[in-house]
Amino acid sequence: MGYNQEPESEPRIYGYTRTASTVLTHMICIFFTVFMAVLSRPGTSLFSWHPFFMTLAFCFFMTEAILLFSPNGSLIKRFPHKTKGCVHWILQCLCVSCAVLGLAAISYNKHLNGKPHFTSWHGLLGLLTVCVVGLQSLAAVPLIYHSLVKGWSLAKLKRYHAASGLVTYLLGTASLLLGLSSAWFTAAVGEYTWYMSALCAALNALVIMNQVTSAYTAKKRLQS
Repeated sequence: MGYNQEPESEPRIYGYTRTASTVLTHMICIFFTVFMAVLSRPGTSLFSWHPFFMTLAFCFFMTEAILLFSPNGSLIKRFPHKTKGCVHWILQCLCVSCAVLGLAAISYNKHLNGKPHFTSWHGLLGLLTVCVVGLQSLAAVPLIYHSLVKGWSLAKLKRYHAASGLVTYLLGTASLLLGLSSAWFTAAVGEYTWYMSALCAALNALVIMNQVTSAYTAKKRLQS
């Protein structure tokens, strides 16, 4: 009896830990997005829309779109997988829309002020991230309409989509961290707030990485 209880207690502890980390990620998504909205004050200037839309796109919509499939902290955990897929698609469309609006805002702002475009690592990586997230969303269409592709199993398409989605999310996180190092953000916040903001972005990325990698590790174990 004692031997059987020990292995069962470990997964339960790990499950509680993953649930707690996912709940924390939900809270970070909300609070950090609100924090950036208060800091940037969207509508006060053309530039103000850039950090607001980009944070909304990658910190909120994209993170929540991935967390929908979390077995430990999904907000619609009891809904069927097809419903989760539909909500995921809607959130990703909102993510792409906000990312494009954020890119348009900063591009037009630079044009009006006669400043060169995409001269920093943040600008270059941000442009790449917006392009990749758009392509990622288009590449997901065969998951909805599987008849569009022949010779590819749905399981393989899902694996590629999850892997490329994780890369896209990490690109978004890297772009966000570079944005936190911009002159605008460092001048607007103190040192403590900067480190807390960077920690929030890093924690979100770690939780998403763990969710995606754990899901496919579990599938391989079941197949073996």
